[in-house]
Amino acid sequence: MRPGGELGVRDGRWRRVASQVGRSATVWAVCTVTLLVLAGILPDFQLQSPDGDSATDIAVTAALGAGAFGVLSAVFWPLLVRLLLLVPALVLGLLVFVLNGVLLIVALRLVPSGDSEAAPETAVIVAAVMSAVASATGAALAVRDDDAYRRRLYRLADRRRRTLPPGPSGPGTVFIQLDGVGHDVLLDAVDKDLMPTVARWLGRAGGKGPGGSPGAPARPTHRLTPWRTDWSSQTGASQLGILHGSNHDVPAFRWYEKAGREVMVCNRPANAAELQRRAIDRTGDGGLLTADGASRGNLFSGGADEQALVLSIATRRRGRENRSRAGYFAYFSDPANAVRTALSFIAEVGREIGQSSRARARKDRPRVSRGGLYPLVRAFATVVERDVVVAAVMGDMLAGRTAVYADLVAYDEVAHHSGPCGRDADKVLERLDRALALIANVAEHAPRPYRIVVLSDHGQSPGETFRSRYGLGLGDLVRAGCGLPVPRKAERTHSGAEARAAVRAALRRPVEEGDEQRRPSRRSEPIVLASGNLGLVSFPDVPHRMTKEEIDARHPALLTTLANHPGVGFLLVRSEEHGGLVLGAYGAEVPLDRLDDDPGPLKIFGPGAADAVRRTHSFPNTADIMVNSAYDPAEGGEVLAFEEQIGSHGGLGGAQGKPFLLSPLAFSAAVGDGEDLVGAEQVHRVLRRWLRESNGPQVPVAAEPEERAA
Repeated sequence: MRPGGELGVRDGRWRRVASQVGRSATVWAVCTVTLLVLAGILPDFQLQSPDGDSATDIAVTAALGAGAFGVLSAVFWPLLVRLLLLVPALVLGLLVFVLNGVLLIVALRLVPSGDSEAAPETAVIVAAVMSAVASATGAALAVRDDDAYRRRLYRLADRRRRTLPPGPSGPGTVFIQLDGVGHDVLLDAVDKDLMPTVARWLGRAGGKGPGGSPGAPARPTHRLTPWRTDWSSQTGASQLGILHGSNHDVPAFRWYEKAGREVMVCNRPANAAELQRRAIDRTGDGGLLTADGASRGNLFSGGADEQALVLSIATRRRGRENRSRAGYFAYFSDPANAVRTALSFIAEVGREIGQSSRARARKDRPRVSRGGLYPLVRAFATVVERDVVVAAVMGDMLAGRTAVYADLVAYDEVAHHSGPCGRDADKVLERLDRALALIANVAEHAPRPYRIVVLSDHGQSPGETFRSRYGLGLGDLVRAGCGLPVPRKAERTHSGAEARAAVRAALRRPVEEGDEQRRPSRRSEPIVLASGNLGLVSFPDVPHRMTKEEIDARHPALLTTLANHPGVGFLLVRSEEHGGLVLGAYGAEVPLDRLDDDPGPLKIFGPGAADAVRRTHSFPNTADIMVNSAYDPAEGGEVLAFEEQIGSHGGLGGAQGKPFLLSPLAFSAAVGDGEDLVGAEQVHRVLRRWLRESNGPQVPVAAEPEERAA
């Protein structure tokens, strides 16, 4: 290098150092002013002695206190978080405020004057405000400084990456699952300019440039592919198939297994672990993420070594191997993150209360109850889960991991209660797009190039609930058809499955639902379970799957009552004469092997319905009676949920069965021209192929399952 060039490099380094010092000084000054203002308005917080001090002494005390607080936060906060990694996520989030207040009290005691003091509860408030102010000021100063931005991003990385050997230089892959966002909902959001990041990737007009400024349409970098779910259009079946390559024998979100006399629920940690084990046994490999992978916010691990907020490991004893520093530590090591998330959490609770109140005042229809703990569950899904998962993904990228799969459940939770379309859901889509933009920005600073794939596990179909339209639930209808007494006041089903499960996983509490027995007693009364607009009826005292003939002999009116109800689209039962049999209104009976020629009641559900029903019929644990609600394509694709949801998924009918796959053009097309992408297991094979294309093979499997079978 020429002497002049070396001098230029030195000058550049000194300028960066000077810039960093200047920003630190500005943040310190702003925090000093903040401390002075808080001392003036909070009665239990003072920076002067009881006898009074001069303005200069008070200012010096504030400056020293702000500096001491900043130094203590920088030095001791990461150590404190490391000691608390085994604490549940939500508890750690609350402890942030207490520990922040303790650090402030210590900082004030270190000030030479010794006149500063604050009540413990006041110290918590002051520390939270100062952390938020320092974070906001630092972010504002670094907006146009690429070097500062890079340093801010790297602070979110896993601290252990410094001790790891250099990773491969080939591209890594990040899979972001937008839970419940259907293909058409995504396109509509792009057209309404709600998702400018996705718009840019698709080369659509209306995209925005850096800082939110209007940007000219560019060449697309991604392609959008719709895919079709299995009959069980819900996260448990879809994500198990996507991550582990098999969702065999998962007929619904919840179902009764006669062999073990147990109700299986996809979001129960023990059941999720069992489903994952079964999938691994069936496929013979650990999953999509077995080679240097990370799983964030998912029901299943995908075989990843690095996991955070993964339900299938929620029942394990926390240890070094699964405490996931890249998730909790990278996020909570900066107390400003917890402050910002807490303030956003409170704002989201207020937003939900306001939106539900306006919906009641307008007498919107359809509408479900949004009271009780729901505002807190929604705030967790749309704020806490999103922030922690996105931070974990950022840490994974900066650590150079090969494959990352993360699930963001925010839209799905809101759509269940507010509907899949409308202002409430639109606001969530806007915030999800900002999360995608942040992840894309981090990719520019990662130690290796990254390809970002965005996909969904299912969509959402609108419609009122079965109970609100007809005044009784599916369980009541089944009991009436069996000649059993119908209770005057039936219990309502739970909704918001994914978000509630994430909350319980974060608190490390088992997932139990009051209206479901894990091991029902042996009796003749049927067990009726709901998964969106899919219902399952099982008779626990019969050890095998009952046939139509057996059901008719025991309860002659049951199948006729169900099949002819206007809220029911079709039934699936086993028949001694025909094998599988689809039943519909007016005595319609179509054997499964004749559905291609005569779809009967399935015709309205569109292409692929017959194959989906036939596949589910082959499962060992398919219920005695599978009930799919009515579907009305003329009324916006409405279905009738058997749960308390006005946006639902889980069965056949409408947008719930049409999710999307948004992939970089650098990857091969998911399917050939004119071909359909059908089922979560086929999506898994596509994602594995893409991992191989990235300097593969990334997944240590010799051949595809169908190739091994051949």
